[in-house]
Amino acid sequence: MRRLLTAALAVGSAAACGQTGVRVPTLPVARMAAQNFGADAAWYERNVPFLEIDDPSIQQIYYYRWKLFRSHIREIGEQGTTVLEFLPNVPWARQPDTDLNDSASFHLREGRWLRDAGVVDSLIDHLYSGGGNDRHFSEWIAAATEDVTLVTGDSAEAVKHLDAMRYVFNQWDDHLDRQRGLYWVEPLADATEYTIASIDASGAGFEEKASADQNQNGFTRGFAFRPSINSYQYANAMAISRIAKAAAKPEVAAEYAAKAEGIRNAVLEQLWNPGMSHFVDRYERSTQFVTAGDFIRGRELVGFVPWMFELPPNDGGVAYASAWKHALAKDELGGPFGLRTVEPSYAKYMVQYRYDAATGLRECQWNGPSWPFQSSQALTGMANLLEDYRPGSGVSQDDYLRLLRQYTDEHWIAPGKPDLQEDYEPDTGKPIVGLGRSHHYSHSTYVDLVINGLVGVRPRADDVLEVDPLVPVGGIRPIRYFALERLKYHGHEVGVVWDASGSRYGIGRGLSVFVDGRRVAGPQAMGRVIVPLVHVAVKAVKMPVDLAVNVGVPDGPVGSASSSDRPSGVAEAIDGRMWFFPEIVNGWSPAAGESTSWYAVDFGKVKTLGLVELYFAEGLGAPVYQVQRKMGDGWVDVGEARTAVLGGVNRVSFGAVETDGIRVKMTGAGFRLIELKAFRAGDEDRGH
Repeated sequence: MRRLLTAALAVGSAAACGQTGVRVPTLPVARMAAQNFGADAAWYERNVPFLEIDDPSIQQIYYYRWKLFRSHIREIGEQGTTVLEFLPNVPWARQPDTDLNDSASFHLREGRWLRDAGVVDSLIDHLYSGGGNDRHFSEWIAAATEDVTLVTGDSAEAVKHLDAMRYVFNQWDDHLDRQRGLYWVEPLADATEYTIASIDASGAGFEEKASADQNQNGFTRGFAFRPSINSYQYANAMAISRIAKAAAKPEVAAEYAAKAEGIRNAVLEQLWNPGMSHFVDRYERSTQFVTAGDFIRGRELVGFVPWMFELPPNDGGVAYASAWKHALAKDELGGPFGLRTVEPSYAKYMVQYRYDAATGLRECQWNGPSWPFQSSQALTGMANLLEDYRPGSGVSQDDYLRLLRQYTDEHWIAPGKPDLQEDYEPDTGKPIVGLGRSHHYSHSTYVDLVINGLVGVRPRADDVLEVDPLVPVGGIRPIRYFALERLKYHGHEVGVVWDASGSRYGIGRGLSVFVDGRRVAGPQAMGRVIVPLVHVAVKAVKMPVDLAVNVGVPDGPVGSASSSDRPSGVAEAIDGRMWFFPEIVNGWSPAAGESTSWYAVDFGKVKTLGLVELYFAEGLGAPVYQVQRKMGDGWVDVGEARTAVLGGVNRVSFGAVETDGIRVKMTGAGFRLIELKAFRAGDEDRGH
């Protein structure tokens, strides 16, 4: 994950290559963007690296996950943006922004591969300056923040929040057992309700029937020293130490390095269960059913989280690495259609305790279901195991590709229709929860598993590009080629190309690496490539502020309309949430039968504007719209009347004007305005 290797390893540098200077093959980016994103293609062309790969499902889900990520970006006014876990609001989200800190680290890991770091930098600012990291759940946000800087090559975004990182880290002392040197957490606050610890501690693990009382059925209780929170705190401490070093604060760096080493030793000594050959929870407190200090009675997928942060030692032994055989065994954690959160040997495996009151549908539980959250954590850990640990685990690149494909298949809710859900039956691959909130769920990584794992771009703090793909050579369903282009890394344009036969791209047989359009390594056999880079000063780009947004505060802009088909629709058109997935309705439509309508925003004060963006739902009507600005007691047209583009941006740019209101007149029926955005003059080229 975070490497500073010696120059002696630079065997793949430009100086060692015989065919430098060859230009990177050019993927048909415009065509691929249009195929995957339709009218919204321009945003993706500007913002994401493009991938072609010899696996149609991985390729399609790669682009779906970028669509998922964009759909979860929420404008929140002067604070810029946050990124959501659920598209609709859920009652346990942090209000009024409706974000959750347990998913934030996944968003940073995934979003670090955006070409423009503005979104993730804004999210980091929101988490540390805007109160977004409220410790509602356990978290690894400091570590994920450092992960962002390893891709951008700019540590300034992390350094400026160093004091806040230390403050949050130290707040977790209220969950620290100083005698043991371990952190404890209730599984519910670890975002993993109904695990072995909570089910057994509540008594539900020893009863035939579940109690309706949530305190007695495993939703709450189960306070435990868990591999998750302790690995998170280890990773956060290590990140803070390195960030402090970058900030020229050696005393702070030493303090947090020592904290990290203490946590690491405690995890290895106390959470490793030799009998289970796995990292396992231990109870922090007793109930009438369990005893403090005892291990829980089964293996869970969370036991692989230590490898996500490279906590276990890499000493050549196989004691800790032996845990990975449980991820490969189909009767243990390696379900035939998805990694299990708990093994089938547990007495309450897949027993359903909780149902949605309104629909009667099954609710989330982590006593066996396959869960994108932990599946992506385990796959990240496996990638680290294969990349950075000595052999001896019994895990191969074939295993990584097989499990990645298995995880990929979970994204399909129907043939040709991706829609990631909250959890799945590991023995059938079918979604479990299926509630309205569950569509296009964003609490995991995927793009990162492809770029960082399969393609093998391994970010580093120094000015070195390291590439070591996890693509197996040969085997069943081999990947014969891939091309990753337009990857922004440390200010450079990077491309990675694999062509097993040499016939796909015409640049030679094997692996090639490109920097700023020209080959600097290869073609060569599949394996690790180290390329020194020229240092480039990277300047952070601040996100433009949507002046029309109101996340639900009383003193913000106010929307109004000629009529509305839903009471909530008027507010939704300026709530900062914008997606084109039809499964969850969002935005404003006029009342049925109204063919001429209007939607207006009152800013409450005079604003200087230069750009208005309108987004209309796909598959519905396309109105003719006319943007107007408030002038005195009347309205003045801005630009010309146009027919709306559906499923993408409609931009109306104009010279700087001062106004306290914007209105859009529309002719047509059956349409939905998903979002109206307004920006200052000068933001025309930075709207997102």
